[in-house]
Order: sequence, then C-alpha cells, then structure tokens
Amino acid sequence: MVADIRPLAAVLVSAVAIVLIVASHRRPNLREGWSVLAALAKFAIVASMLPAVMDGTVFRWSLADSTGLEFLAGLDFALQADPLGIFFALLASFLWIFTSFYAAGYMRGLDEHAQTRFFASFAASLSTAVGIAFAANLVTIFVFYELLSLVTYPLVAHNEDDEARIAGRKYLTYTFFGGGVFLLAGTVVIYWLTSLVGEPTLAFEAGGMEALAAAAGAEPVYAQAAFFLLIAGFGVKAALMPIHSWLADAMVAPTPVSGLLHAVAVVKSGAFGIARVILEVYGPGLIYDLPLDVPGIGEVGLNIPVAVVAAFTLTAASIIAMRKDHLKRRLAYSTTAQLSYIVLGLSLLHPYTVVGALFHIPAHAFAKLTLFFCAGAIHVETHTDYISEMAGIGKRMPLTMSAFTIGAAGMAGLPPVAGFVSKFYMLIGSADVGGSYWLFAGALLLSAVLNVGYFWPVVYTAFFESEDDHDAKPLLEFPAGGLVQSYAADDDVAADGGRPTDGGADRADANAADSDADDADVTESERPAAADDGDYEYAVDEYPSDADVPAGEQVSSVDHHGDHDDHLTGGPPADVWQRRSPFTESTWLMLAPIAVIATGAVVLGVGPDYAVFLELATRIVEEVFGMSFEELGTVPFDELMTEVNE
Repeated sequence: MVADIRPLAAVLVSAVAIVLIVASHRRPNLREGWSVLAALAKFAIVASMLPAVMDGTVFRWSLADSTGLEFLAGLDFALQADPLGIFFALLASFLWIFTSFYAAGYMRGLDEHAQTRFFASFAASLSTAVGIAFAANLVTIFVFYELLSLVTYPLVAHNEDDEARIAGRKYLTYTFFGGGVFLLAGTVVIYWLTSLVGEPTLAFEAGGMEALAAAAGAEPVYAQAAFFLLIAGFGVKAALMPIHSWLADAMVAPTPVSGLLHAVAVVKSGAFGIARVILEVYGPGLIYDLPLDVPGIGEVGLNIPVAVVAAFTLTAASIIAMRKDHLKRRLAYSTTAQLSYIVLGLSLLHPYTVVGALFHIPAHAFAKLTLFFCAGAIHVETHTDYISEMAGIGKRMPLTMSAFTIGAAGMAGLPPVAGFVSKFYMLIGSADVGGSYWLFAGALLLSAVLNVGYFWPVVYTAFFESEDDHDAKPLLEFPAGGLVQSYAADDDVAADGGRPTDGGADRADANAADSDADDADVTESERPAAADDGDYEYAVDEYPSDADVPAGEQVSSVDHHGDHDDHLTGGPPADVWQRRSPFTESTWLMLAPIAVIATGAVVLGVGPDYAVFLELATRIVEEVFGMSFEELGTVPFDELMTEVNE
C-alpha cells in the first residue's frame, strides 16, 4: 500500500470545476469547456494509477495520515485506489468525457434553462461517484453515497414543473432517506460486531473482513441482519424490487441526466456498493457459511435471498418494460432488469458469475448510455418520445437508430456486443454449480428473450415500417400484449369495434397520471371509456401513464424551450420523415458521442481478452478467492467455498 494524493485529486478535480463552471455562467463555451477539461483531467488521474494497481499496488490517501485529524472516534476518512475501486472510477471518468460533449449538444439543442446549474450539478455528481469508487471503508462510502443523492437532486428536478418536483422528492425519499438509513444502520452493526473481537474496523478487505468473520460465529443473527441492511441500503440505488419505482419517475430529467443515472453514476454506485459488501465486507466464504433457517426449506446461504430478489426483479422489470410506449420509461425498466443481472451474478458467489457480474457493469454502461444518447437525440431533433410515433424514423436518423440497434443487442446479450460476454460468464457459472442454481440460469435466459421482446419492436418500427403503414407489434396479440388494430386512426378503430390505446393515434382519453401505473391502484372511475362491446383492447399499457399529457403536446407546464423549431410535437412532420444522412441528422456534439460509445460496446464484446475491464474483473476475483483464475475453474464450488472460508 502506497500513500498517494491521486485518489483525492480524482475526487476533487470535478469539485474544483464546479467553481469554474459557475464563474463562467455568462460564457457558455468556456463553461462547457471547463466541464470537458475536468472530465479529461479526472480520467487522466485515474488512468495514471491503473498500471500499478494491475501489478498489485494500492494507492491510499488518509485524512488522519495527511492532517492528523480523526474523522470519527476510531474511524478514518480514507480513499484508496484498489482493483475494484479503479474498475468503477475508470468507467465513470471515461464515460463522463463523452457525456460532457453530448450534454452540451443536448442542452443547446433544446435551449434549456438553468444550464450553469445543470453542468455544476453534473460535475458534483461525478466527484461523488469517484468518491464512492475510492472509498476505503464503509463510513467513507456512506458519506459519498448520501452526497450523490443530494447533488443529483437538482438534475432530476431540472424541469421545475410539478412532475419534476414530485420525482425529485421521491428520488430523495428513496435514495437519501431510505437507502441512507439502511446503509448507516448496517454500518453501525458491523462496527459493533468487529469491536467484540478487538479493535473495531470498517475497512474493506479482499475476501471479507477477518474481524467480522470472527465475530459472526458468536453473533450470527446480528451478522445476518447487518448483511441485509447493507444490501437494502445499496439496493435502493440498484433499483431492486420493490424499492425501484423512483428510477422510472426520474425519467422526467433531461436525457443526459438519464444517462448519468442509468449508465455512469447513480445506479452503478448501488451495484458497486453491493459488490463491496459481498466481496470485501463479508466475503463469499462467510456468506455461504452463515446460513438462514427458512421454514419448510431448511438452511440456505445469505446469498440465496438476494439472488431470488434479483432474479424476480430482472424478470418482472423486463415484462413491465414490454408494456411501456414511452421510450425513456422502457429504457428505465430495462435498467432495473439489467442491474439485477449484476446483483444476481455477485450473489451466486461462483468465480465465473462474479466475473460476469463485474464485466456487466461496463457492458451495460456502454450499451445503455448509447440507448439514452439515442433517445435524447430523437427528442432534440424530432420532439418524439413515444415508440408508437417512430414508424420510419430510421430514414430521418439513420446513425442514431443504428447505434440504438447496437445498444439493444448488448442489452439482449447478443454477440458481438459486450453484454453477450458478461451474460455468458454468468450462465456457465450457474451451470457449473448446478442444482437449484439452474433456476437462476433459467431466469437469465428468460430475461434475454424478454429483452428481445421489448427492444425489437423499436428497431423494427424505425427501419421496416413507414409512417402510413404500421401496427403495434406486440410480442403476443392479446389484450395484455396489445392488438395490431390499436395503431389505427380513430375512424378505423371505430369501424373495427376497437379503440385507440397507449401507443395509438389518440391518447387524449387516456391522460391518466403515472408515477408508475403498474404499481398504482386505479379505480373503476379512472378507466378509459369502454367501447360498445365493453372490451378493453390495449396495445401497450392499459393506463398510459408515461406522461401527464397526451403524446404530441408539451410535457412541461413551464415552457423553457421557446420557439426552437416549427415541429414541436411528436411524430413525423406533415406525416412524413425528412430523409437525412448520418452526418446531417443532428449536431456533431451529439452524434460523435453516440458513435464512440456504441463502438465501445462492440469493442468490449469483440475483444474482451484485451479489454482492461475484463482483466480487472479477473484480478478482483483472484484476490477475493485467493488463487489464480485458471485454478478457480478446476475446484468444485462447495470445496471452493470451504477453502475460502478457512
């Protein structure tokens, strides 16, 4: 371990940029230049530590060692760049570079208000995200975890309308108060447990804290309780069900924020925190050897309840995503599902599933950031947010929709995109354990099929349909899945005895508020008026709650955009899309990041052996299990858990 200021510098560089961004509020080019410069500097600092970390060096900065000040009684505020920390920090700092360019193009394209506040909050978010990555103990990660919720609130509530404020309050309630309370409670119990066997500690250790393992034998119930408190605390930001609904509501934020929430910082901080708990607080051996006595089932490891919740979340969220016509909401539920892949892989404890889970962090980040970048470009250029209004849009935005196809393939785990590699590792790890773990492998496969089910209609609608000849494309043609007639115009629907629905030509009679329709109780009086035969025939969602206004109208009650374009409603202008080339469909500030990130998703999938993230993932697993990755593949799972625990 080497004392070094670079972990602190990586955190502070974007914090310093906040001052420069605010000071340059009257000069937009300079203001956004500071954001890009800070992103480049942050990445350079993180990357400079990578070679030494790969060779086994850990860089550490400590408040007590640097200043002689004690943060809390017996606790130090410390940052360290270890393999797991550098893994997350490298990803966040790299993607921030391109997000900075994209955000400038997006905010200018819509002539958004409060751009200085937006870029300052963005920089603060990345500062706290890297602080989470480099936190050396539970108390340090708690501080940055709570700060991340606070500094991202202005981004979620950016639009300043009622919908944005409600989403912002819900976001804080779930992540700051709910997740923070769980995390703090678990941290306090860990501190108390380790104090029973000597000097109390909260420092992360590869393979788990030795003091905690010693104390767990004497106080197993408290050790089990602390485990689930920590998982719940981080699970809020990882959007595990049933504490997930804040994520879809946060889609009222500008699309660069959605990319930040879903791909780079916020939700990944939850998944990263769960990785710290499983790999460096408890360790696979202690989790496996500290069973719960479940009535009617017997003893199961602490990992099984977490795996069950993750498997349920990835399946249920995928099903919900299929019913969402609003593109960003469909992507939001996709994120809920994809994060559960990471949690499931970690909780299965097999070396292969852990590698797959860790590699899925960058695999998902590249693919999902591509998807959100594409959704934002579509919104800026065409003001279209609903999938049902995108028929033929591929000719208007060929590069954007091609990149969207790549991102969708990554989410579905199709080669050659990176998502295939991560999910393959998780599948072979589940199969290697066998037994009941086959159920989790089945959940992974089922979710992959569902991913195709909700992404393929978007791609098909964009490239293989025209504005005057399209239908609902449900996965199955029945009311819950949707009927093809539901995309017809009002007169055609009436002639067929049907009615327009979410995704159809007329949503005016379906203006039901949705903070999340699948979770809300809707009374009979709130149902849309039935057709003459009394049947409901819905294409996507019975309660089209993706917005508080019908598609084609301005969502925000506060018009910050002005008369930016003569086409301010969704769908094609004058019933036809203008054909554009990949170079003229949008500005380079938006197209370049889309192209680069989509290419990165393919590069990670084509050459995973040469990708630093896969090498880091295997290095992390080797440190946790205490043997080479090649050797890990030859040891039976039960025997491996016994050896690790010893």
